[in-house]
Amino acid sequence: MTTNEDNLGVKQTSLGWLTLFASSGTLICCALPIILVTLGFGATVAALTSNFPMLITIAQHKVWVFGGSGALLLLTGWLMYRPGRACPVDPQPAQLCSRTQRWNRRIYWSSVTMWCIGFFAAYLALPLRMFFDL
Repeated sequence: MTTNEDNLGVKQTSLGWLTLFASSGTLICCALPIILVTLGFGATVAALTSNFPMLITIAQHKVWVFGGSGALLLLTGWLMYRPGRACPVDPQPAQLCSRTQRWNRRIYWSSVTMWCIGFFAAYLALPLRMFFDL
């Protein structure tokens, strides 16, 4: 592997972890409070927001949180599944490359799952509930 390919692998792994962090932010800002209130733990949500007031700020700007993390997910997905990606031919780097790709896919799909759960809780749960309560 050349140094340029090594740098791309490091950047892609770093981007994967950044994507995981951003998508877990969607869970913390939106899905967790909604789920806790739904289960009857409203006092817990009140305690969380009083101890971590940044949760309110993140929730107020959830469009930016979801937009940014969604853009990161799209960029990471493109980097992982773009045409022309290949591992080296040498056995040791090839094994390392395939292991790294496997972990990147796991992190990526975990991030996508968390983002979808957060999106459902933030944007779809209440309208669906109101629709079915009619």
